[in-house]
Amino acid sequence: MRFDIDSLGLLEEAARALESGFADLPPAAAEDDGASLRRVLGEVAGRLHDNYPYFHPLYAGQMLKPPHPVARLAYALAQFINPNNHAIDGGRASSAMEKEAVAEIAGMLGWQTHLGHLTGGGTMANLEALWVAGRLRDGETIVASSEAHYTHRRVCEVLRLPFKELAADAQGRLDVARLARRLRHGGVGTVVATLGTTSRGAVDPLPEILALRERYGFRLHVDAAYAGYFVLAGNLDAPARAAFERVGEVDSIVIDPHKHGLQPYGCGCVLFRDPAVGRIYRHDSPYTYFTSSALHLGEISLECSRAGAGAVALWATQRLLPLVRGGAFAADLERCREAALALYARLAADERFLVLEPPELDIVLWAPRAGSVAGVSARSRDIFKGAAARGLHLALARVPTETARAHWPELADDADTVTCLRSVLMKPDHLEWMDRIWLILDEATLASGGG
Repeated sequence: MRFDIDSLGLLEEAARALESGFADLPPAAAEDDGASLRRVLGEVAGRLHDNYPYFHPLYAGQMLKPPHPVARLAYALAQFINPNNHAIDGGRASSAMEKEAVAEIAGMLGWQTHLGHLTGGGTMANLEALWVAGRLRDGETIVASSEAHYTHRRVCEVLRLPFKELAADAQGRLDVARLARRLRHGGVGTVVATLGTTSRGAVDPLPEILALRERYGFRLHVDAAYAGYFVLAGNLDAPARAAFERVGEVDSIVIDPHKHGLQPYGCGCVLFRDPAVGRIYRHDSPYTYFTSSALHLGEISLECSRAGAGAVALWATQRLLPLVRGGAFAADLERCREAALALYARLAADERFLVLEPPELDIVLWAPRAGSVAGVSARSRDIFKGAAARGLHLALARVPTETARAHWPELADDADTVTCLRSVLMKPDHLEWMDRIWLILDEATLASGGG
């Protein structure tokens, strides 16, 4: 696999078309000479060699997905203008494109009305959602699973909101029985459900949580930063499918286009079902909000300056790959899940390995068989290093021993956590590369002492 260098010619063509729209401007000062630019860019290319090959199917470790070529090109094209989507005056076209792109994401969830905007990433998006929740349910506790992203606890610390973490069940999901017990004590204002935990890809049981909301009246926020686009996938198992089918009933949701949405970092998105929450954001900036009576994105955002190029890239990607079930974008999500199922099936059939639950999305956790928790952890680290030396890049994840022994009761309990191997198979090409991935994994396992 090689870089998509040929498409740079399309960028030059588009840049000339963009330049023609400003042909009536008088010439301005030229930029730096080509020799200096060439020298510095050569240095940049050299420095960037010090990276794992995140763009390649043999990178099967962390949650890193290459942007689509149209996103890269549209982002670079917008940089000739460098719009700022805080106010319409700073990004007229890109602000309109952001509103259109965000409306398409809301429509994917089934929302015809909404309030939402892009953010610098999922952390800021979740911060805004919990800030609104805290304003609406002042003084009440926010509850999340122990498998929810750590950002929720940190955000609540920043906002000084009371926070309660509930232990997840053996499948890594929010434990509904524990949640019900906590709700009976009262004082819960918001529950965070995660549709696609970043550690194990678990999907919280949203229908059951919605049933509890009917009884207890809490606000329901969904963190789907990693997996929200799987609402379009047609090959989910029944529990995950049931959760995604009900996602339109929640109060707020976060999705990161820079994960499965094929966007460059950083591009998050926060959405509220009720547009009336915009009153909580209300403020004025008389030196920026003066060029239009239309809504400025800064009026519904805690962030101020934001790169309009991110909105342009997202708009272009959704123009090329519409967010519809049965489309090319959805088909690629389905291939990612197929790759995860294929890896899981091989691991489960091989007596050298221990597996956790089958993947609900495209994350797989497993470990080499050993007699104790400490032994599993040591062998996992050996295979991780051996695979990397052979060009396959995996990830490591620590799992509470209590969780691991629920799946692997034969393990001797001699440590608090067990280190497992983890793969996020979020590139569609992972499916085609599964034989190569397995061959390298087999070699690394044999080299580590596995039979």
